[in-house]
Amino acid sequence: MHIEGNRQGTLVTNLPGIAQYQSFNPSALDSVLPLNLGESGTALLARCSRKVGEMEGMSRFVPNADMYLTMYVRKEALLSSQIEGTQCTFDDVLDPSNNKALSRDVADVINYVNASEFAVAEMSRVPLCLRLFKGIHERLLSGVRGQDKHPGEVRTSQNWIGPAGCTIQDAAFVPPNVEDMHRALGDLERFMNRDDIDPIIKAALSHYQFETIHPFLDGNGRLGRLLITLSLMNDGVLSLPLFYPSYQLKLRRNEYYDRLTAVRVGGDYEGWVLFFCECMIAAAEDAANSLGKLVTLHEESARAIRAGMGRTASNGLLLLEYLEGHPIVTPSMVQEALLVSRTTASGVVDDFVRLGVLRDVDASRRRYKTYAYEDYLSVLRAGGDPL
Repeated sequence: MHIEGNRQGTLVTNLPGIAQYQSFNPSALDSVLPLNLGESGTALLARCSRKVGEMEGMSRFVPNADMYLTMYVRKEALLSSQIEGTQCTFDDVLDPSNNKALSRDVADVINYVNASEFAVAEMSRVPLCLRLFKGIHERLLSGVRGQDKHPGEVRTSQNWIGPAGCTIQDAAFVPPNVEDMHRALGDLERFMNRDDIDPIIKAALSHYQFETIHPFLDGNGRLGRLLITLSLMNDGVLSLPLFYPSYQLKLRRNEYYDRLTAVRVGGDYEGWVLFFCECMIAAAEDAANSLGKLVTLHEESARAIRAGMGRTASNGLLLLEYLEGHPIVTPSMVQEALLVSRTTASGVVDDFVRLGVLRDVDASRRRYKTYAYEDYLSVLRAGGDPL
């Protein structure tokens, strides 16, 4: 790796002789402010702030927002994991047969969901800090591939990034050595908890810095993308993670990595922040559009249930609410959710199929049937195909 100038940091020579290599020691983020975004860049930043704010405002007036939140967290988990190569789909994550995480890819996504829920809960008690990162990391890698990479512990050895099998001397990027890593993490903690920086700029720079520090042996990308949402929540821009920032980062993955590299090589923080704003605007627009479609679908489905189920409509409305958190179900799941007999549950499911709310996933199966809230899933599946 070569760098131009030293705004972004310096290369540090490590070890003597043939073992010698250079690691990257990033500049503290405080030292690169203020950024020079120019007139058009400042306008883009303002637009990004408005779009994310609109998303937040919309979420405050949405009925049953908690159920949509459950789905959005899962979508972000899937999209972020797909950037790392995970091949499962949205339906795979929701399939009741995968509850025991038999698929390694599904297990990765489920862990991301658990880590995200843990992080949101913990943020009511602790600031954004290394202790929180360790707790998130432990849940992210627990029981899945990467579990041998010391979940919940920052690295005590040098890591590097490059093609499979490359040596540290041939690596595309070598993060800071352990000593520099600890210094950089301390700087990052202080930066993330400053209250005098634009929240969008802070989220963008914090993500870049975390990815550059690469403090864990595995899982840095997923944790770093989760940090985007956590940073916005920490600054009060979002009250809930009703947002999936990894959507555009996945669609523009090559440019995403190129922009991060451009900061390390040439100190182009401004280019990264503007790219980040573009991605967040598109992601916020998509999330808000999806939310509007889901709310409209809820209203249409509720009307159909009231008109078509007569005296059993109360059970139907309860099932509709359940489906917005579990859009792929079995009759036994419905029975448990509604606290009714199996016969009653089967009758409600049959009514939902008749009304077009549910679809039999495999009509050829006589037993162990599974049903999908297909119209709901079609909204959430958008952008969720593996790379």
